[in-house]
Amino acid sequence: MRRLLDGLYTGAAALAALCMVVLLACVLLSIASRQLHFMVQGLDAYAGYLMAAAGFLALAHTLKRGEHIRVTLVLNLLQGRWKKGAELWALGAATLLALLFAFYSCKLAWQSHVFNDISTGNDATPLWLPQIAMALGTVVLAIAFVDELVLEILGRRVPAQSSEALRNE
Repeated sequence: MRRLLDGLYTGAAALAALCMVVLLACVLLSIASRQLHFMVQGLDAYAGYLMAAAGFLALAHTLKRGEHIRVTLVLNLLQGRWKKGAELWALGAATLLALLFAFYSCKLAWQSHVFNDISTGNDATPLWLPQIAMALGTVVLAIAFVDELVLEILGRRVPAQSSEALRNE
């Protein structure tokens, strides 16, 4: 099960990286098109969709690597059962919020599909297409939070430490 979950997080991160590469291609094509005096319709909108997709798809991987911003000032002062209780409360609240976020993201994509909602730009893209990446990213994030909560309850959670704190600037 652990390999499956880690593969899910890594797969979502790989999709985010692919979105970033395609985003780069869109930006380079946009620059080239301005220099060569031609226009590709909807390129700016697609770049925005790809940027949002990259952000949402990378959320779970970022969480599992300990790279999300987390205020540990109070947690570092607590010890024993109090610290465990605070961790459980924080992970429980985050899991609930992530589940709600995932539910409503999926609902939004589904409603956009049902109502045939399209973008108002000149690309006229059906909005459910870019919203799928947001829905997928939030579902994987919710799974990651449930994973963290279960590991904390079982006493097997090893909080990832960000390497950012180790850097001296």
